[in-house]
Amino acid sequence: MRAYERLVRYAKVYTTSDPDSETVPSTERQFDLARLLADEMKSLGIKDVTVTDKCYVTGILPAAKGCEDAAHIGFIAHMDTAPDYAGENVHPVLHENYDGEAIDLGNDLVLDPENFPDLKEMKGKTLITADGTTLLGADDKAGIAEIMTMAESLVSGNIPHGQISIAFTPDEEIGSGAAWLDLDAFAADYAYTVDGGYKGEITYETFNAAQAEFSITGFAVHPGSAKGLMVNAALVACEINSMLPAGDIPRLTEGYEGFFHLCDMKGDVSRASMTYIVRDHKESNFNARLDTLHHIEKTLNEKYGEGTVHLTIKMQYKNMEEMIRPCMHLVENAKKVMLGLGVEPDTSPVRGGTDGSELSFRGLPCPNLGTGGYGYHGPYEHIAAEDMDTVTDILLGIVKTYAK
Repeated sequence: MRAYERLVRYAKVYTTSDPDSETVPSTERQFDLARLLADEMKSLGIKDVTVTDKCYVTGILPAAKGCEDAAHIGFIAHMDTAPDYAGENVHPVLHENYDGEAIDLGNDLVLDPENFPDLKEMKGKTLITADGTTLLGADDKAGIAEIMTMAESLVSGNIPHGQISIAFTPDEEIGSGAAWLDLDAFAADYAYTVDGGYKGEITYETFNAAQAEFSITGFAVHPGSAKGLMVNAALVACEINSMLPAGDIPRLTEGYEGFFHLCDMKGDVSRASMTYIVRDHKESNFNARLDTLHHIEKTLNEKYGEGTVHLTIKMQYKNMEEMIRPCMHLVENAKKVMLGLGVEPDTSPVRGGTDGSELSFRGLPCPNLGTGGYGYHGPYEHIAAEDMDTVTDILLGIVKTYAK
């Protein structure tokens, strides 16, 4: 079975995670895909397949004869889809022999090469999209499909390989996908997450990341007698945002440049709240951003009264570069495999994070590989079947490299 065929099957399973949930997994529906994958893994001959009570799917493909001493390599992808856009009732659409032109997705949405230049390189391929009402879920069901297809190829093709560990995790999209993965049971020396974009992507530099929540308590009185008394919580929220650097937003930053991203803002005179995500690659810059937020809290409480503004910061993940640097063979070997397949490697820093960030700091060096997909977290998601084949070949090439 080709990887894209698996993607089409997996995409139809509703697995959106929930950032407001306090359970693990954040949504019970993720178990639907977990159980499907566990059954498929068993049918492929993968051993010790387990679905934990926290919705982690793990299994091991024992080393081929003569490769028992090879490094144990792991591959990881996540089952949940982003809560940013509808993920239920996904209907994948195949555009065979894609002509390279704009595609009417329906629902007044157009997938246009003017906005997504990668489409020009997909001309003649089988392009896969959703139907305009949902995201596709290639992030990261494409990664799952490629790992599963790699495993099938290793078994059916009698390809030399060391022990291969496989894991599919929940809740990556809400920043907690790696938290409960049992690394002792996973039993890998090194691993790769397969959760990126361009098929030649090799990520080992991520953001440092945190979520910041401001809760604002106002003082509501009749506006006719509000002189010196009223504290309008909604206006204080506006003031908080005005105290942040106007240029440090996602729209105006790139590369190593960090940002404050206002995700949510609501309120009235009495109460208001704001949620930001804070990102920066360099740790000192990241800490300075957090200091800025604390300073805003302090300043406004001095201005309006103690307790007016309350800041809560939740750390999400760290830049994994420092943990990958001692294991750069993971990056160099992936580069060699890609070049051998005619794919140009791209090691640009990712403006985000993956499960590999936390796993690397937990002792499992884990760079991230691309899946071949683009336009993630929205209705413009797309991926080419042929690029998924190439990613599968990249994974097989890495396995062969470590089997020598």
